[in-house]
Amino acid sequence: MTFITTIPPHAAQDAVADMYRRQQASWGYVPNYAKVFCHRPEVLARWGQLLAEIKRPMDKRRFELVTFVAAHELRHSACALAHGKALRAFFGDEQIVSIAAGRLDGLLGAAEQAMIGFARRIAKDASQVTAHDVAALRESGYTDAEIFDIAAVAAGRAFFTKLLDALGVAPDSPFGALEEPLRRSLTVGRPIDTHACVGLASAEPPRGAGPPPEDASSTPPQ
Repeated sequence: MTFITTIPPHAAQDAVADMYRRQQASWGYVPNYAKVFCHRPEVLARWGQLLAEIKRPMDKRRFELVTFVAAHELRHSACALAHGKALRAFFGDEQIVSIAAGRLDGLLGAAEQAMIGFARRIAKDASQVTAHDVAALRESGYTDAEIFDIAAVAAGRAFFTKLLDALGVAPDSPFGALEEPLRRSLTVGRPIDTHACVGLASAEPPRGAGPPPEDASSTPPQ
C-alpha cells in the first residue's frame, strides 16, 4: 500500500518490468520500495549507482553500522529491519537491539562509538553537526576521506528513507518473520505490511546489464 498509484508486477512492461526483474532476482519478489519507482525507474538505477560508489571504499561492517543507526534515527522501519538483519553477520540479536538503543559500552570500541554517534547526528539534524564533531572523529583515527564516507552513507540513507516514507511505503511482509525482540525493536516507523509479496510471473532476466538494485546488498539488505 502506498499513497500513489503504482504498477503491479503483472502489468509491468519495458523499463519497469526490467527494473522489477532486477529487484526480484535479489529479493525473490518485487519489494514495496521498488514499486514507487515505477514512475521513474531511472531514478532507482541512478540511486543504485550512487550507493555502489558510496559503499565501495567501506568494509561491510562499517557500512552496515552507519546505515543501520542512520535508518533507526530516521525512524524508517524497512531499512532498520533490513540492515539490522545484515548486522547478524557481526552481532547477535541482543547486541543489535543494544546498538539500536544506544547501549554501546562493552560492545563497540571508542572509534566505532564515535562513528555511529556522528551518523546519528547527521540523520537527526545535520545542521547541528559541528567542527568539534569532525575533530573527534579524527582523534578516533578516521581520515578526512573516511569521514566523508560516513557522512555520505548517513546522508544517502536520509534521501532514500524520506522518499519512501513520503510516499507511504511499508516494510515488506517477510520482515514479519524476524524473531522478537529484534522485529519489535527495529520497527521504529511504519508497521510491517501484512499483504503477501508478489513477483513477476516471468523469470526472464532483464534486458541488458543494469545497476544493482538499491539494497540488493541489503538483504543482506535492502
